[in-house]
Amino acid sequence: MHTPPDPTPPPSTAPQVPRSDTALQLLERAQWRDSVALTSQPSLRIATVAGMQAALSVLLAVLLVHVSPWPHLVGFAALGALSALFGRFAPLRLRMRIVTLCAGLMALGVLIPSLATLAGAGPTTMLGVMALVTGAATLVVSHWVLGGPGAVIIVFATGAALVPAPDGLTVAARTLAALAGGAVACATCRATDWLRKDALPHLALPPPVAPPLRLELLVALRITVAAGLSAWVAYLAGMPHPAWAAIGAVAVMQGAHLHITMNRALQRMAGTVVGAVVAWLILAQNPGFGTVLACIVLFQFVTEVVIGFNYALGQIAVTPSALLMTHLAAPAAAVAGMPVERVMDTILGAALGIGFAVLFSTLDDRRQLAQLRARESGTRH
Repeated sequence: MHTPPDPTPPPSTAPQVPRSDTALQLLERAQWRDSVALTSQPSLRIATVAGMQAALSVLLAVLLVHVSPWPHLVGFAALGALSALFGRFAPLRLRMRIVTLCAGLMALGVLIPSLATLAGAGPTTMLGVMALVTGAATLVVSHWVLGGPGAVIIVFATGAALVPAPDGLTVAARTLAALAGGAVACATCRATDWLRKDALPHLALPPPVAPPLRLELLVALRITVAAGLSAWVAYLAGMPHPAWAAIGAVAVMQGAHLHITMNRALQRMAGTVVGAVVAWLILAQNPGFGTVLACIVLFQFVTEVVIGFNYALGQIAVTPSALLMTHLAAPAAAVAGMPVERVMDTILGAALGIGFAVLFSTLDDRRQLAQLRARESGTRH
């Protein structure tokens, strides 16, 4: 006798991984070991050239604006010059397109919040504006395949523009300074990109491909919510720079997988603590403009050379660079308090970032982590 098939589909045999298990797996010893491990660079030569290009772009942009009638805008010029960080592994012609696009994005990252402050937006509204810019930047960087360092640099520019603009002239001046820095980055990369030429054919990297639009939108939404909530929590806690908490959350959530996200969180926290001490030691000497600029350029170069070995090493160098850049733009900032504030905001943002990453994770994300831990356990035994 023929038995008709059961119309009810069989239950899935794939394991269900609760978020609580995932959180515990991220605290295992293997995770801490991975976070301090050194990895090999895809190309040390390209990393060195990229560091030189970024450092030279910042140096020229800051000097250009410093000798202009608007020396108070050096911070925005330096932000625009960071466009040189993008596209280091791209072919020569594509690299210029990427840097040019990123220069425009950096300027927009300054323009949009500046216009919002001009319209009278309050502090909490400004945090919402920053979160929306963060999500949009995440989507654009992913969809146009602009690569590292990702949207976090654009968020850095947005955070700098949260200071209220008193008039339209200030908004225009900020934006033009950022564009000038971006133009310097484009010119610097165009003049020096031939230094990467011989190393490019030896790269064994897969060509970058944009993920499906649905996934891009989902990731952008996650990061928008995480950036907004992180900044809001920091604001409610009375922290003077809530944008730094958002930057910390965005930086760790850019990891492609949960274990990479956790590595970034641990590395960012540890590197920021050490880097803040370095910045405090420098600022405690009451350095002049030339000394501060020289340190920024040096740390910018070192960051790009070492960050490929371990993200924490990059944070040790980029933290004093960011703090000194902030000091250059606003010398009246508290010298003693700013490094401590950076540490507290970064720790809060990184911790919230990993929490949001687990909370917003898909079942596939959690299964991948569980499989990784199972392979590591099998290897040890």
